Amino acid sequence: MSAVLGLSFRQLGGRWRLLIIFFLVVLQISLAITVSVLAGKEEDFEEGFINIMLDGLLVGAVLPLVTMALATASFGNEMDDRTLSYIVLKPLPRWRIALPKLLASIIIAGPILAVSGAVSTVLGLGSDVQTATAVGVGLFIGVAAYASIFTWLGLRTTRALAFALVYVLLWEGLISSFIHGVDYFSVRGYTLAIMHGLDTTALAELEIRTIEFPAAVGGAAIATVAFFWLTVRRLQRMDVP
Repeated sequence: MSAVLGLSFRQLGGRWRLLIIFFLVVLQISLAITVSVLAGKEEDFEEGFINIMLDGLLVGAVLPLVTMALATASFGNEMDDRTLSYIVLKPLPRWRIALPKLLASIIIAGPILAVSGAVSTVLGLGSDVQTATAVGVGLFIGVAAYASIFTWLGLRTTRALAFALVYVLLWEGLISSFIHGVDYFSVRGYTLAIMHGLDTTALAELEIRTIEFPAAVGGAAIATVAFFWLTVRRLQRMDVP
């Protein structure tokens, strides 16, 4: 399993993916600083920062895009160059192939997004450790759920990136923003609810549009486990050229 994990790190550490991640992380931190400097004294600044920067940019865009760029390529590279057969022919249980693929995306994206999100929150809101921790933990859990979904998608189709973009824009973005009940089936909804549940004071603005904290934790866990199981099942049943 360690060999597959090492291979996955090398595959996902491509230059263009790292550049995308670096650009998005620097963008969010730079915008947080800029907005704080220009509008930090306005009365409704915290409300606007949480709604636009935290929810709209960080959770709504940076989180899924970074995770998508990594996780859809976990199996996508082998699907494209037809080398997946060399991996599945190894005498390994299928979960021991799927798990390193999933972990590689989480290990790369999780800490980066959690730390950069916490830093953006502190720089933008001047928040304390509790708020920064709430944002970081929420983002890390969001990475795990998204990574599980996109890893499965990368194994299902060679056009995983396009399908992932449509899913994020329509379901996680448009539909979940206007239909409250969809948050129970949305990674974005889970992420925001976990942030709010861990700090109900500084992130009180999220209360009006988030689901219950236990439901968010359970939903994120179920989504992560369910799509990991689907990935393993797909590996067991697919015909590998």
